[in-house]
Amino acid sequence: RVVLTSLILLCSVYAQDNIRIDCYPEGGSNQQGCEARGCVWKPAADFDPAGTPWCFMNAEEMGYTATSAGNGVEWSLYKNSGPRSPWGTDLPSLKFSFRDLGDSVINVRIEDYQKRFEAADLVEFPRKTVPSIESLSVNVRDDTDPFSFSVQRSNGVTLFDTSIGGLIFADKFIQIATSLTSKNMYGWGEHLHQEIKHDFSRYTSWGMFARDEPPNAQGLDTKNLYGVHPFYMMMESNGLSHGVLILNSNAQEVTTIPAPGYVYRTIGGIIDMYFFPGPSPAEVVRQYTAFVGRPMLPAYWALGYQLCRYGYTSLQDMKDRVAAVRSYQIPFDVAYADIDYMERYKDFTVGSSNWAGFGDYVREMHDWGMHNILIFDPAIQADYDSFQRALDTGASFIEWDRSDEVMRSIQDLYPMAQNTKIMLAVVWPDKHVGFPDFLDPTSNTQQWWIDEFKRYHDNVPFDGAWIDMNEPSSFGTNEDHPFFFDDSDHPNIEPLRCPTSGPDADWDIPPYQTEAVYHYGFGSILATKTVCMRAVQGRGALRLYDTHNLYGWSESRATQKAVYQATGKRGVVISRSTYPSSGRYAGHWLGDNTATWQDLRSAVIGAQEFNLFGIPYVGSDVCGFNGDASEEMCLRWQQLGSFHSFFRNHNSKGLPYQDPAVWPSVAAATKKANEFRYAMLPYLYSLHYAASLNGDTVVRPVFFEFPHDSETLGLSEQFMWGSSILVIPALYPGQTEVNGYIPLGDTPISFYSVYDDSYGQKVPIGRSRFPAPTTFNTPTFVKSGSIIPRSPPALTTVASRLLNFNLLIVLNDSDSNNERVANGVLYWDDGDSVVEDITTNPHTETAFNYVFSPSQGKANLTLSVAIAQGPSQPKLEYLEIFDFPSSPSYTSFTLNGGVLSIDTQKSKYSPITRILMIYFGTPIDFSTAGVQTISWNSAV
Repeated sequence: RVVLTSLILLCSVYAQDNIRIDCYPEGGSNQQGCEARGCVWKPAADFDPAGTPWCFMNAEEMGYTATSAGNGVEWSLYKNSGPRSPWGTDLPSLKFSFRDLGDSVINVRIEDYQKRFEAADLVEFPRKTVPSIESLSVNVRDDTDPFSFSVQRSNGVTLFDTSIGGLIFADKFIQIATSLTSKNMYGWGEHLHQEIKHDFSRYTSWGMFARDEPPNAQGLDTKNLYGVHPFYMMMESNGLSHGVLILNSNAQEVTTIPAPGYVYRTIGGIIDMYFFPGPSPAEVVRQYTAFVGRPMLPAYWALGYQLCRYGYTSLQDMKDRVAAVRSYQIPFDVAYADIDYMERYKDFTVGSSNWAGFGDYVREMHDWGMHNILIFDPAIQADYDSFQRALDTGASFIEWDRSDEVMRSIQDLYPMAQNTKIMLAVVWPDKHVGFPDFLDPTSNTQQWWIDEFKRYHDNVPFDGAWIDMNEPSSFGTNEDHPFFFDDSDHPNIEPLRCPTSGPDADWDIPPYQTEAVYHYGFGSILATKTVCMRAVQGRGALRLYDTHNLYGWSESRATQKAVYQATGKRGVVISRSTYPSSGRYAGHWLGDNTATWQDLRSAVIGAQEFNLFGIPYVGSDVCGFNGDASEEMCLRWQQLGSFHSFFRNHNSKGLPYQDPAVWPSVAAATKKANEFRYAMLPYLYSLHYAASLNGDTVVRPVFFEFPHDSETLGLSEQFMWGSSILVIPALYPGQTEVNGYIPLGDTPISFYSVYDDSYGQKVPIGRSRFPAPTTFNTPTFVKSGSIIPRSPPALTTVASRLLNFNLLIVLNDSDSNNERVANGVLYWDDGDSVVEDITTNPHTETAFNYVFSPSQGKANLTLSVAIAQGPSQPKLEYLEIFDFPSSPSYTSFTLNGGVLSIDTQKSKYSPITRILMIYFGTPIDFSTAGVQTISWNSAV
């Protein structure tokens, strides 16, 4: 009995230590300071989880009491007698409310009765819902002190429960804590995560504040990166899933706690939460993107291979590298120019000497069927034509709040800006820059931006825009010796300085600054690497303290319109800084990574996370941006990158070239990987159509397709390409095989190899090792029951779109009718027209359905064209069928009942591999609306 009692007490203490809410999250706690805050001081024991706070809140006593408004959806909250906020005075009264937005998407709000800034007032979400078989409800406990609430499923499972306490609502510090139903959490961003699933074995804090900060893959690093995504998904113990968005644009953070649970903190706005019921992972993302907005459909050519380099010394240097890659006959679509092409790094200019003739070279690339994307930074030098045109047309910039705050030592250098309050800072140009205010409530700023793009396109006919430095980034803010003082390519001009003392410092040094500042240690403030938080936008109506995280989002929205109007085509925009709904306007690359194997592995996770965030056009800088890439690592990264929608090799100034042509082995591997990708482009493009139409993911975690297979929940080194293709890349040096997991479905399924080893053959379910020498393509497998539309690879997408289709058909196991079936879809449009509405965009959409009856030896392939608009699509040339049991009778083929000619010289069947190849005598046209059926019998 004594032993049992001791064990119970130990377990109770351990449980309590797993739900500590930190009272000193900014660090530097000691017993005296802790107790002065009215908190508990208890040093962590050796067996406590890593990161256990020594100073923690009396959370169960902290919060508000509640009085119902009597309508069942609204309560008045009053600060109780429990502990007070250490970070400003608690608001004495609040309003709590919830509502069902439709289809059981639940919105929970905790807000001041006095109107405060809300991100929802600025960010234009469609706020649509989609049906769900699940329903959620909110349970408010207003008879306890403090009050709490929970969100539950209809089956009674609690998904979110604030009864652990800790609610704080001060002017510049808001905190809410919850326990969770499982430890299977995914999302929150933007960070570099070492594993796809969050680690609840420790206390871990992740800041969310857009910052010009490169990812660090060398061990656990919780720093905030370029964008902000306060959205997460949970996989529950029963295989169901739900998602939660906390709509807030201030600096914020989340601390995961081992309970499991988390503590969310923000330093402005309100608590505005949205619960998405799922119940499948795919449905969660569909519900989320219906609410924030479906992702854009990139131009077809934007799915081709892309090459970039920061540090081309001249146009000829760029030409030489492009020619070197093309000389290896590598499929290749897009050549970039980084800021090197500009005249001293000023937007909308071309270097007068080394880059003369750049526009003509872009036109030459167009003749080859290639395209060009240019970089544009939102940093406009304060003394040249573009800046003057902005002022002349009434465009606005980020400004100081008051005239007396303006740094005259900078402002007076520039006659154009001298009589303005424009906040001038330092970025790449030689002189100070201003940042356009893309939240301008008038159309002036956006129209000026569009006009600059149109004017520039007349000179250099680019096809897409890469918008960088848009957190926004500012060099050396508040630093005495910024890095550019030691850069011979940049003048030693005075950096921006934000107030750090007195009443004007409240915005840049608020009572609490979040992990997004504390992570970097002494000397960092919110304005570090960016502009001052006390700046204003929206013609003075908005404080950058509230809107900073929206800058990249707002620029993406304006730039998409600029590309549309400048080019007259769809093109594509790639943005470094993102926010919920950025996917409507732009894709994303994973930032200034490093040429390491750890960074290579992190790219697998990053691409999946941004699909979760509704930004499927995503990828990494292949081979790494910083650092010297090794041959083997670059080869493996080229192979991995060939599965990411955004597929670009890019590296930094002063480093050796790392394009595939540098090493013959990498060139050979890239050619092979790219040919596989280009053959799959009709499938990949159709996946992006499904993302734009329904909110589906493109690159997705394996558990999305197999949520009831618990082994898939933590798979961080493999992924699905749509619902049909499983990819297990080689990610370690010296690797000659991969240790992969073939998942188990709810119904009998199989996977078949579509790479060099055992092509067309079934692989076993469970853990297996698959050969992966550098001369092979990445181990790739197709799920049974799939039909994959393909086309022969070509050197560009322009050329490949002219070639006929073929179908890869992978039969499923027999169904209840003893039939073997497969299904697939193909979306086809002109690939480059502006898509204003994905539902009405002219296109052809074909559903493929294959049924084979082994007992009758009869096969039917139905091509159902529901929509036939826009350009004619290529014809169907041949079929490749896996696991077919016998040779067909070539004379039995019919098309809609009429005789169908088969090319018997090319067609063949192997009883050993069970692969059937059927070539049609004349390729089949299926570009008109209606149903066509191809039938045949097995040979007797």
